[in-house]
Amino acid sequence: MRGAFMTSVRTFLGYPYPLGATWTGNGVNFAIFSEHAAGVELCLFDSIEAAEENVRIPVTERTDQVWHVFLPDVRPGQLYGFRVSGPYDPQRGLRFNSSKLLLDPYAKAIAGEVSWADEMFGYVIGGEKEDLTQDFRDDAWGVSKSVVIDTGFDWQGDKKPDTPLNSSVIYEVHVKGFSKLWPEVSEQLRGTYAALGTTAAIDYFKKLGVTAIELLPVHAHIDDKVLIDRGLTNYWGYNTIGFFAPHAQYSSGRQIGEQVSEFKSMVRNLHAAGIEVILDVVYNHTGEGNHLGQTLCFRGIDNPAYYRLHPENPRFYLDFTGTGNTLNLLHPRVLQLVIDSLRYWVVEMHVDGFRFDLATALVRNHEGVNMLHPFLQVIQQDPILSKVKLIAEPWDVGDGGYQVGNFPPPWSEWNGKYRDAVRSFWKGDEGRIGEMGYRLTGSPDLYQHNGRRPYTSINFVTAHDGFTLNDLVSYNDKHNEANGDDNKDGDNNNLSWNCGAEGPTEDPQINALRERQRRNFLTTLFLSQGVPMLCGGDECGRSQRGNNNAYCQDNEISWYNWTHDEKQNQFLELTRKLIGFRNAHPVFRRPKFFQGRRIRGSEIRDVMWFNPGGNEMSDEEWASPFVRCIGMLLSGDTSDVLSFEGEAIRDETFLLLINAHYEPIPFVLPGQEHLEWQLILDTMDANGFLTEPKKFASGDDVDLGGRASCLLQLVSGTQAQAREESWKKRRVEFPPLSAEEERARRE
Repeated sequence: MRGAFMTSVRTFLGYPYPLGATWTGNGVNFAIFSEHAAGVELCLFDSIEAAEENVRIPVTERTDQVWHVFLPDVRPGQLYGFRVSGPYDPQRGLRFNSSKLLLDPYAKAIAGEVSWADEMFGYVIGGEKEDLTQDFRDDAWGVSKSVVIDTGFDWQGDKKPDTPLNSSVIYEVHVKGFSKLWPEVSEQLRGTYAALGTTAAIDYFKKLGVTAIELLPVHAHIDDKVLIDRGLTNYWGYNTIGFFAPHAQYSSGRQIGEQVSEFKSMVRNLHAAGIEVILDVVYNHTGEGNHLGQTLCFRGIDNPAYYRLHPENPRFYLDFTGTGNTLNLLHPRVLQLVIDSLRYWVVEMHVDGFRFDLATALVRNHEGVNMLHPFLQVIQQDPILSKVKLIAEPWDVGDGGYQVGNFPPPWSEWNGKYRDAVRSFWKGDEGRIGEMGYRLTGSPDLYQHNGRRPYTSINFVTAHDGFTLNDLVSYNDKHNEANGDDNKDGDNNNLSWNCGAEGPTEDPQINALRERQRRNFLTTLFLSQGVPMLCGGDECGRSQRGNNNAYCQDNEISWYNWTHDEKQNQFLELTRKLIGFRNAHPVFRRPKFFQGRRIRGSEIRDVMWFNPGGNEMSDEEWASPFVRCIGMLLSGDTSDVLSFEGEAIRDETFLLLINAHYEPIPFVLPGQEHLEWQLILDTMDANGFLTEPKKFASGDDVDLGGRASCLLQLVSGTQAQAREESWKKRRVEFPPLSAEEERARRE
């Protein structure tokens, strides 16, 4: 017996909006969109383990293709799902199957995990006609259930930090991996949202100096059957099945739906410490796979509405994501789903921004990539979403998918060209010096043409996808054998260099070079214009044993190791100092691009480039394939571009020297007589920042080591005096502002 029909639950017609299950205080309204369905049934369950629903309710009312019903006797905590009937005709793109229990696309919480079996597929596994033969077995016993929640929460006056993007430092982190092995957090909380909101975690973020944590996907996701069969999981979480629901397995609570309040508590605690929360979101595809995938939600509700189907053969899916399907944002109801989801996470969950996975897939129409896509237009005019941080991963796997530099305002972008240029330069490749000039200055070649700013560029050297920073300098090749794909998965083009040995070595010279290269990478990252993003764990030299695609490694390969040796602690301290130095000096986080013009009252320009002889770079040197050493002078006396809300900000003048050549190069310090420079950072030193800065005069040689960076500060002399006189005439004195002071001034 399948369960009683309406034996104990009163029903009313309900409302078509809002979509999903909405607790109104006197009952719950259920609303679900399906354009092509012939019928919809609402199923109520007493427990996650229930093999069948205890109540099944036909949803008879339909308004504007939305099926709806109101149940006055239902309360928060109720488990539910839908059965949607209609033709099963894959060759026409229709895959209705009322034998399969479906999740609510608008579910605010999801309980239980998929117990993989043939019943989870809408067709007969192993049948002669593949997916063309319908499977009539019920799967309610083994699929996840949607949960009715009460959205009420005491935010205690929560106020978003609202850090200006040019002053942001982003820390990319996995909810579970960060704290799973951390002894500073109680064992019950490790690997959860609650752990990220603990005093220990917040103290760590504050001491590190980051202003925002970017969480790898926290939308409810599923583990692919193929991974489960290998004893693995979808650890990264890029396999979304619920765009409104926080992933339940990251919750420390045991009550159904508790993950929602725990996530909110985490955000509230981080906000109280001035730390923003950015979500890595995956709206380009779902976890249902290709035409041979499982039927858990969207496919069974309205396959041709939710997915991009092949126009000539709708049995198959258009795949611009490499996952088997692409969400159909050309359909107004699917676009609404995405926008409603984004608004929900901002308004109800209080997050501060989003990083959009494979964002190019979101802006494709029938002709290809379209930067006038409705998705972009809706966000740009939205009074809520247009004001949060919007970061595109500007590529997908389709033709013309690489769109770095092409997303319109107000979008920022993961700058893949920055990553590749910096890796290639420090590896010692020829002909990289010209591009490095662009990347160090915020990539004006990519972003200045359409009125965007340096902070459009999200700079990164490493991210979750690829080698860690330690592995970038320790491996020439990927080592993904643990993933079970014979090392065929993952990118083969890593622009990495092992410095002379593959993997761990006892050779002290190789290890010293690797440590210096890591110092070079972070020095470059935090002293470049744009917004730096640090891959979590890189500050401590985290290794994935050469695995550059650890998406399925929910184990020590991916989890942070909190047992650090002396060198790891030393590198952590350098990272803190670099971030603190950047936060203290606005010249490294300018809100506008350099102009190359002279500063009033001096011969100095806002940015100048020098060769090792102390002369300005020539066009021939910029184009030379053999130049691997350059000096970049940044003037802090540029009030027009460092100004904050109309008030001038004063900073110092710095000279950054970088040398990717394997031999030391004496670098002649530029400038007229009587200039005095102070060497404050040298990556040849294990500490990076010097405990006793060294003084030099203009015209002196600085011993710039092989594969090394130096940073000098102008402390006295003609240009420094000119700057002082210029500021005296303005009759104002502005000390350098910290990030906290900038935030306070803005508020």
